[in-house]
Amino acid sequence: MLRFLKNKLTLFFKTSEQVARGKAVSVIETELEELEHIFGILVLGSYVGMPSPPVHISLDLMPLMERELIMMMEKIDTANEPIAQLFSTLDIG
Repeated sequence: MLRFLKNKLTLFFKTSEQVARGKAVSVIETELEELEHIFGILVLGSYVGMPSPPVHISLDLMPLMERELIMMMEKIDTANEPIAQLFSTLDIG
């Protein structure tokens, strides 16, 4: 009986640890995505009226910004079309 209880408690703690790790990974992924957005705004800030870094730094960072540039161009294409914006937000294609 004691061994059964020990096994159940061990299983419970392992499961709760996996859930906690999954939540932690989710939080870190969200934070990474937000930091990428901030990085994109800092590098491409001149497009939205913010001061931008020196040109040579921006040009050195441009290869790293391919995904953000593509996303920005898609947002420009759908800026005046609310239904298209909704579909792109919901990833309906």
